[in-house]
Amino acid sequence: MKIGMLGSGTVALSIARHAIAQGYEVLLSNRSGAGKLAGALVELGPRASVVSLAEAAAAPVVLLATPWTSIQAVLGSTPAWNNRILIDATNPFLEITPTWVLADLGERGASEIVAELAPGARVVKAFNNIIMTNFNAGPVHEQARRVLFVSGDDSDAKAFVTEFIDKMGFRAIDLGGLKDGGKMQQAGGPLGGHDFLISQ
Repeated sequence: MKIGMLGSGTVALSIARHAIAQGYEVLLSNRSGAGKLAGALVELGPRASVVSLAEAAAAPVVLLATPWTSIQAVLGSTPAWNNRILIDATNPFLEITPTWVLADLGERGASEIVAELAPGARVVKAFNNIIMTNFNAGPVHEQARRVLFVSGDDSDAKAFVTEFIDKMGFRAIDLGGLKDGGKMQQAGGPLGGHDFLISQ
């Protein structure tokens, strides 16, 4: 199974490491060129490659892990989605330094906006509630499993992402639909940014 990565920052590379460890092939893309990823390719090994944004977006499963301010430009240049799975790992930050500033989305959740920008994609929100320091520390902490939440409106797509997370060793918990569940786990929501653990 190939997983396309739109973005090649901390989130994308962290998830790529776990995906490769479970036998997946990852297709990395960014807007800065392959040269910026030379070190990452050495670390990730032969199951990782750098491709164009369009090629990454054409994979059967695609991870969106770009800055929030770039999603419109990135998703506006992707091929037709044709019912492929889009895992939304973005959080609606306008700035992250010197302080975190969240976009005012009104009543909409971030993944609702992503779904509007990627018509035809089966969007599943995941990897939002956990900070990458904890994610990179591994799925087990003090004999308990770290929890990752999933939200989406397509049951088959959500089942795939749940299995993907479980294979990594984390515990996936379904929050329901994209609108309400997505808002709960995104940054600024009640579950965002917390390191939840569940007994094994």
